Amino acid sequence: MSNSQLYPFERNRYYPGKMLTSVDFQAEQNYHINKSRFKNSLMYGTGILCGLGIFSLDDLSILVESGVAIDGSGREIVVDSSVVKKLSAIEGFDKLEGDVACLKVRFKEQDVHSVYSVNRQNDDDEYEFNRISEGYELFVTDKDEFAAAAYELETEFLAKEIFFRSENFVGEVSMPATVCKGRNVKITMEIKKLTGADVRLSCRGVLECPVFLNPNGGHEVEIGAEDLQLVEGESYVCEYWVKVIDSEIQETDLILRSGSAAAFEDENAISASQNFTMRVRLSKIPPLELVSRETGKINLEMRSLENVDDSIKLAEIKLVRTDNAYVIENIVEAGIKQYIVTPAQEYLRNRYLSYYVKDVELTRPGSSESVKRREPERRSSGTEFTNIATGTLEIALGRNAREGDIRYSGEITHGLGPGNIYVEVGYDHVTDEPGINSKSTIFGNPELFSRQNSRLADVETAVRVLNDKGSFVVAARLLRPVDYLVLTFRWVAIRFPAGEDVELTEDYYDKSISVDTPTVIMGTKESHFFGVRFNNMKASSITYELTAPASGEISSDGIYTAPSKEGVYEIRIYCTDMPVICTYAYAIVKKKMIDEPEEDKPLINLPGQEGK
Repeated sequence: MSNSQLYPFERNRYYPGKMLTSVDFQAEQNYHINKSRFKNSLMYGTGILCGLGIFSLDDLSILVESGVAIDGSGREIVVDSSVVKKLSAIEGFDKLEGDVACLKVRFKEQDVHSVYSVNRQNDDDEYEFNRISEGYELFVTDKDEFAAAAYELETEFLAKEIFFRSENFVGEVSMPATVCKGRNVKITMEIKKLTGADVRLSCRGVLECPVFLNPNGGHEVEIGAEDLQLVEGESYVCEYWVKVIDSEIQETDLILRSGSAAAFEDENAISASQNFTMRVRLSKIPPLELVSRETGKINLEMRSLENVDDSIKLAEIKLVRTDNAYVIENIVEAGIKQYIVTPAQEYLRNRYLSYYVKDVELTRPGSSESVKRREPERRSSGTEFTNIATGTLEIALGRNAREGDIRYSGEITHGLGPGNIYVEVGYDHVTDEPGINSKSTIFGNPELFSRQNSRLADVETAVRVLNDKGSFVVAARLLRPVDYLVLTFRWVAIRFPAGEDVELTEDYYDKSISVDTPTVIMGTKESHFFGVRFNNMKASSITYELTAPASGEISSDGIYTAPSKEGVYEIRIYCTDMPVICTYAYAIVKKKMIDEPEEDKPLINLPGQEGK
């Protein structure tokens, strides 16, 4: 099927006396077939669902394992059993020109089951095929190093700026246009080779990131590459991870520091951006919701512009060839196959991922924190969980419990001491179906889940926290009769900081803040970020303000934009919660001399040459 647009859908309308022909029955089939393929393409995309591994049996033959794939038109390609093939017997082998063959599979229909035709139109049409068999076809092609990529859907997800550009190279910096407060985010630098010229590239620059922290806790990210050699069409990608500060700021700018950008081709300087700003929005929306919202914006018209590939890549086969023979040297599947993530594989995928991903910070082998003990009630790891406690409790119902009866737990000590404590209680339930042992906790009203499991106890709970005693009591009221004698609950207690817990009464004599670059020389209308270091104190929210009118502009995240008038301008910087801790920065603004001889100015400012 070359036409990838399967809609609009039309189905037969039946009525008394309607004469049905083969065209009507074909329309009936097409309706259901196209519906199925339309859902496949939208929900799964293109790729391999399972199997289809490729192995070399000897120097001439390969084994293709059974499996299932979905092509660009939403059609299922089913290899129902493993097949052994000589590579030279696969379609397209005699047309290979290079030493690397790309093995592919595609959907193929075949007419089968010949039967006698009663109502034939021509005398020659004595027999007709009674069935259509949906199968597959293997074939090989030459490896195309830089085949035209599929049309990439343009969205507003990424913010991008050009880092440098020349006849041979282009460098681009990008990151999500909306980032999540308190989470990590990736900044990407991509360098692409535009021509086949034999030149090497070196580049560097410094990004100033006001509300982002690099792994060392600073607000700068050094980007670049050294002695990079690419072929035409090839790209080099470098990733830089930063953490977004959880602040009240809604927007910020990433600034390429003026004079920090430099790019060279074989030691010859090329044009690099002297200064750019990249606007980024900050949000408390979780990353999954942001990504789901962005991908959901892609409409059917945009999808119709994508290039439909009706074949699935299985492997690249490297050959050693002579004039009259060939030998299979190696089979490469990594990076060639494209797999489809299915819900049926979610459990196994998460289990395997647990061997690679660890949420907490890794410690040195053999240290006391390398192995963490599991305690029965309260878990603690350093100071991270000192304000959280958890445990279980039981409430006895007795044999004569009726609907509306209220039962109480005993007084339970949560272990966090007296003070402002929040306690939440959830109903613990163990599935008792044969062969199933599953435990779950329901916070809220279990009645909402009673239709899924009739064994759930419908109870309403309330907690009374005794703040002065460091304990609490739980009350449970039955919403319907049960045959249990004891109800089991899990509780979670959280301490809220208040009073002495808030570090506002500490002495300030040994605490201070300082500016990374207290005095800067800059041109009119240029921007500069004033980064702050915290001395003998934890990082906190910072406020920036200009001490005189008409001094330019300063954003809440510390990006100063110079006015159009020359002068020396002062910026006051202080801790928002502790204004007594403050410092000052100064901007010396000068207009650039447009009549300066070009031979006296460097082509680009290298690090260390600022102000020269």
